[in-house]
Amino acid sequence: MQDLFMITDSVALSALLWAALAITVMFLGRDSARRSIATLTRMLHNALRIAAHGLRRAELHLESRNREVLLAAGREAKERIVSREFERITATVARDLGRYPETQRTLTEIIQRIDEDHQNTADVPPEVPGWSKAVKAVADAADRADPSVREVLEAIHASLDRAQARSLASYRQASRQRHKLLSAMMPRWRHIQGTLKRMESAVSSILERSRSIDRHMDEYRDILAGTDRAVQTLSTSALVQFTVSALVIAVAVGGAVINFSLIARPMAEMVGGTSYIGTFRTADIAALVIILVEMSMGLFLMESLRITRLFPVISALPDRTRVYMCVFTLVILTILASVEAGLAYMREILLQDELATASLLRGDDAAAITGEALWITTAAQMGMGFILPFALTFVAIPLETFIQTLRHVLGMLAIVLLRLANVALRILGNLIRQTGVLAQHLYDVAIFAPLWVAERLSGRRAVSRREAAA
Repeated sequence: MQDLFMITDSVALSALLWAALAITVMFLGRDSARRSIATLTRMLHNALRIAAHGLRRAELHLESRNREVLLAAGREAKERIVSREFERITATVARDLGRYPETQRTLTEIIQRIDEDHQNTADVPPEVPGWSKAVKAVADAADRADPSVREVLEAIHASLDRAQARSLASYRQASRQRHKLLSAMMPRWRHIQGTLKRMESAVSSILERSRSIDRHMDEYRDILAGTDRAVQTLSTSALVQFTVSALVIAVAVGGAVINFSLIARPMAEMVGGTSYIGTFRTADIAALVIILVEMSMGLFLMESLRITRLFPVISALPDRTRVYMCVFTLVILTILASVEAGLAYMREILLQDELATASLLRGDDAAAITGEALWITTAAQMGMGFILPFALTFVAIPLETFIQTLRHVLGMLAIVLLRLANVALRILGNLIRQTGVLAQHLYDVAIFAPLWVAERLSGRRAVSRREAAA
């Protein structure tokens, strides 16, 4: 093979001749090679640019679709909030302001009684006897030195003293009566004050809810208008809700794992620990099925109570049917929780039996757990086995939030990936185009010697033409 490329006996001379031949061929095909390199790089650059343009259009379409979904979800959530606020205002008005005519009538009656009592408490001074002027006239006209006149005047004085005492006693009696009336007015004033405070509290609550409704309505108008501020607010809220719901679901998964560990061992005693379905133990699958059924019943219970709305069919059921469904799912959930409590008790019994057997085998009687402390761990495990199914029921709420926000989060991630791919394709296309230019320059570098000679010759011919023309 080496002899095939040997032109002369000298290897160096042969290589030099082959290099000269290659340079000559490259020089002769210089224009075609440069056009080929430029065409290839331009073709690759255009293909990548078209792909980047397609990714950009897909990104814009996905962003528009994600915006529509986000606005629709925000509109639905805001409508639910506003509807709930109106229901609360309706309940407040029906509870507090619905008895306004009765309250007004009661206040009118109490005010009338207070007015009558107030009029009865007017301070009326005792009347002066009508014959006092006559007595004064007799005293001025009579001779005071006369004993008979003096006796008459003393008798009149004594009568006046007695009349004054009777008038004073009557005045004191009337004053005590007025004071009693004034004391009786205080509970009525307090009743009026309490009623007015309740009315003020109800009106303040309605005003506060009205301001909250106004704020929600402003946000609802922004959502309907599709403003950028509304989209940004909804996007931030969706990300926060997604994160929080994911954390809560993670906690719920931890609770499900604890619940699984409570019932897996006694289930192995019930269905057999050596039975397998595929590569999994039948006991583990049975325990997992029980937990999943409990979570399903909890989800149906939340749907029946209209706390979550993952299944519109359940929400659209008649109220009576929903109540029956709610009672049915609650009964099933209670039965399953009781079963788990029994399995937890069975697990504790099995554990104590194993400890006692191990203690007897070791000959250590002191290591056995006494019956006095046994009930604590048994009650704790039974309580956990009974409470955990009801606790897992509430995982339906963060699950609904997670599902609703997952689409928006996945859309955002897809938009980011498309944007990065678009930028990467554009950078790669520009890199290929610049690589083609670099390849042309390197091609010229490889044949620089004949290029230099050709440029010199073309320069001389140009000078000769200019001289001939001159």
